[in-house]
Amino acid sequence: MYRKLLCKHVAIFAIFTISFLFLACNEGPKVSEDVQKINVELKVDRFDAEFAGATSENLSVLKNKYPYLFPAQYTDSVWVAKMKDTIQVELLSEVQNAFSDFSREEQSLELLFKHIKYYFPKFEVPKVVTVTSDVDYSNRVILTDTMLLIGLDNYLGPDHRFYRDIQKYISADLDEQYIDVDVASAFAKKVVPRPQERTFLAQLIYYGKELYLKEKLLPLATDAQKIHYSETQYAWSEANEQPIWRNFIENEYLYSTDNTLARRFLDPAPFSKFGLELDNESPGRVGRYLGWQVVRAFMDRNEVTLQQMLSLPAEEIFKKSNYKPKK
Repeated sequence: MYRKLLCKHVAIFAIFTISFLFLACNEGPKVSEDVQKINVELKVDRFDAEFAGATSENLSVLKNKYPYLFPAQYTDSVWVAKMKDTIQVELLSEVQNAFSDFSREEQSLELLFKHIKYYFPKFEVPKVVTVTSDVDYSNRVILTDTMLLIGLDNYLGPDHRFYRDIQKYISADLDEQYIDVDVASAFAKKVVPRPQERTFLAQLIYYGKELYLKEKLLPLATDAQKIHYSETQYAWSEANEQPIWRNFIENEYLYSTDNTLARRFLDPAPFSKFGLELDNESPGRVGRYLGWQVVRAFMDRNEVTLQQMLSLPAEEIFKKSNYKPKK
């Protein structure tokens, strides 16, 4: 009798343990119910697909629908020639192959806009128009108060043949996974005030604010995605957080106004430039990573809203963060 009861309890415990482990393994980033309840009416116009199927006979229909994409200084002959240009035809074809179904990207954008409205209730969802931009990767997305233009030819994957002559650290960003991340970045630039001070610290905190905001707007994205790192690059930054910070402190970079520091540690680059042997191992923009950690530390230790934090001076955030790098 005792043995049967014991076996029964063991079986129940085993089931409970397995269930707990199953639930634990399936725990991950989640979207809050308050965000899910927000109503967003997202409209996506596929100009790229419509232009790919257009002819000289129905060009006027496109021009009437998208007047802002047809500058007045260009005659119809320019657009007709573009329709027939072999490179343009191939570009449009590749985009259609990669994004014949835009529903997954549309869902990601809708979720992003819900998060933006949650934190910024006055935000008006823009009309989304997908285009091609002759691989103008410096302007992958353009966000105005009423419109979002997405150049889909900038998201065909880092190994696409169109990107063969582009430096690897740039082409690594030309991937579909970064569409909503880039849109979040474009929004962040509209709401995160540019630093008034010229110090390296002010710039660190500026990018830290931007990344912290993206953390809130993109809860399902990985931290690596938010900063445009590979998982290996992000792991390197985490593992070397303390020596990087020590290097900045020992060289008295924080309050320096040396413009070269931005190029070395903040701007997109194949690696960061410490002038040490580890340079080639490091990812670019490690200063942004550190600024993010400072802002995280500040938000963990201070009761302020997201909007309040965005408007605070860098010096106040730094001092009240009591930031200590991970060992």
